[in-house]
Amino acid sequence: MSTASVAVVVNAPARKPSKNVGAVRRVLGTALRTRRGVVGAGLALVVLAVAFLGPLSPASPTAFVAPPFTPPFTNGSGLLGTDVLGRSVLDRVFHGGWSLMLLSFAATLVAVGIGAVIGVVAAYRRGFVENLLMRGVDVVLAIPQLVFSLLLLSLIGPQWWLLILAVGLSQAPQTARVIYGAAQSVVEKDFVKAVAVWGVPARTILTKHVLPNLTTPLMVELGLRLSYSIVLIAGLSFLGFGAPPPAPDWGVMVNENRIGLGANPWGVLAPAILLALLAVGTNTFADAIARANLGETRGEDAVLASAPNSTPEESK
Repeated sequence: MSTASVAVVVNAPARKPSKNVGAVRRVLGTALRTRRGVVGAGLALVVLAVAFLGPLSPASPTAFVAPPFTPPFTNGSGLLGTDVLGRSVLDRVFHGGWSLMLLSFAATLVAVGIGAVIGVVAAYRRGFVENLLMRGVDVVLAIPQLVFSLLLLSLIGPQWWLLILAVGLSQAPQTARVIYGAAQSVVEKDFVKAVAVWGVPARTILTKHVLPNLTTPLMVELGLRLSYSIVLIAGLSFLGFGAPPPAPDWGVMVNENRIGLGANPWGVLAPAILLALLAVGTNTFADAIARANLGETRGEDAVLASAPNSTPEESK
């Protein structure tokens, strides 16, 4: 390859961000036009609206309104009755989701960020670095996520930043595996090899030429990791590693109200249903994105294969 050809290849990827943004928009638009995508996005948005708009309610989540475990619409107990201490279940549901969502979003970003870096670096570097990173990933994968998170939290205590770090690190290996597999085909592309021959630093190659071509796998991983982070953080809150009482928290509500299921089950059912709906919604929407991307890729391959000037080798 001549110097001029290499220069052209090096300069060409500078236009890729807009192309990738267009591809992301097409995939999201295709996903939202499917029944699966609409249902998933709708479920997730309903729960997110409850979590982030609920705190706007003027009612206090710690005020005592009726005797403990009073059924709904009895003695001023409200729509969902009261909890173990006589507080309104509805008000606590409205105020108990925003902290869980913020922690889950932060843990998801940590998981996908660390996992993406490990996967891309391992796929690009190969050799000793690849073996070191991926064998370390295998070691962490062998430890159950809940056990790994509890191990980290038991060292210092239930600090919010440690909760984010524990949940993020426990899920990073899954993302690293996925991105590692997706990046292996990208690093073998001619434009990546040409940029490397031209002497561009590896960090620039990874951030400007490899990662932009992994947008769709990263989007799918964000959706999946978010649903797992929500369930895991809610589970840790159930075990006492979440928000301290009397602060409302959906995971804590399930734990403290389970003794009154026979009297007023809504103290457990309401937060559990919201958590389940959010997990199902994010998983369904992530699946719709994956299916939309797969259909788009197959469509591009079909167009290339049917081109008049395409050769059998190009059609493969």
